[in-house]
Amino acid sequence: MQKNSKHRFLYILLFIVTIFLFVLDLSFGSITIPFKEILNTLTGGTATKSTWEYIILNYRLPKAITAILVGMGLSISGLLMQTLFRNPLAGPYVLGLSSGSSLGVALVILGARFMPPYWNDLFVSSYGIIIASCLGSALVLLSVLFVSQRLRDTMVILIVGLMFGSFTNAFVGVLSYFSSAEQLQKFTFWSLGNLGNLSWNSILILTSSVAIGLLLSFISIKPLNTLLLGENYAKSLGMNYKKSRLIIILATSILAGSITAFAGPIAFIGLAVPHIAKLIFQTSNHDTLFWSTLLLGSSLMLFCDLISQVPGGDFTLPINAITSIIGAPIVVWLLVRKRKMMH
Repeated sequence: MQKNSKHRFLYILLFIVTIFLFVLDLSFGSITIPFKEILNTLTGGTATKSTWEYIILNYRLPKAITAILVGMGLSISGLLMQTLFRNPLAGPYVLGLSSGSSLGVALVILGARFMPPYWNDLFVSSYGIIIASCLGSALVLLSVLFVSQRLRDTMVILIVGLMFGSFTNAFVGVLSYFSSAEQLQKFTFWSLGNLGNLSWNSILILTSSVAIGLLLSFISIKPLNTLLLGENYAKSLGMNYKKSRLIIILATSILAGSITAFAGPIAFIGLAVPHIAKLIFQTSNHDTLFWSTLLLGSSLMLFCDLISQVPGGDFTLPINAITSIIGAPIVVWLLVRKRKMMH
């Protein structure tokens, strides 16, 4: 009972922190907007300056919502992969989905000279890059699903995913070798991740994809708890292992694939947040970890986005660099602290 009340307190605290960071993210940037003006705009009122209202509704609000979706989706998919493969270093991109997306985008940006002109016209827009990214990750997903239906050993699927990643990275390397400086720069910008380029239509599509992925993840909570005791034990309890594994892989693929398509490959969040959640909540029960990972992922991603703004500056730092710079030391510190507590 005491543990439940502690968890409840932590949930409330994390929710308040997420809301606070959300409002802070809308306030800070090259132009600082007062909290009162943000609340007025969000509750249907009008801001004192029309430019403030435009910045909030057309730039900062979509970006903050994207940050929450990215944080939730990558954190949960990381949790799923770490439990499925029983590997603390497994992340959302372990199945090669990020590499598949990178290949799709590389073919469009770096392989432009090898394609017919009408293909270039079709894919040159931001939507074209999203479509190419989706097709690339879908191709890898179908390959992984095909292999997973024919293999009993889950660890072999992990190796297959890594091999797909190596193959697609090698292909991207070849395309990069023959590309111009301008094409390489464009591809590098995409690979650094970006939360701020999405229209409301794109956010609607991303929200739908993340919602489907999270629903499949929620359905998998009981199988995930059973898998903690091992594959054979899970089967002995009557769990349909192959079906559960398929749903977990599908959920991860939808989450990681759609997020990479719309925001680029965001590093670290999916790998680290599940560890932070386990250390803070002191549990391996997925009923607790599911919600704590959602809240932690959202708040950490909003915090990273806030730092990338460089409050008062006229430029934005790459989100991918910020997630790694901020996140890696936090995890190292938490792991060292946990080790000290065990002794």
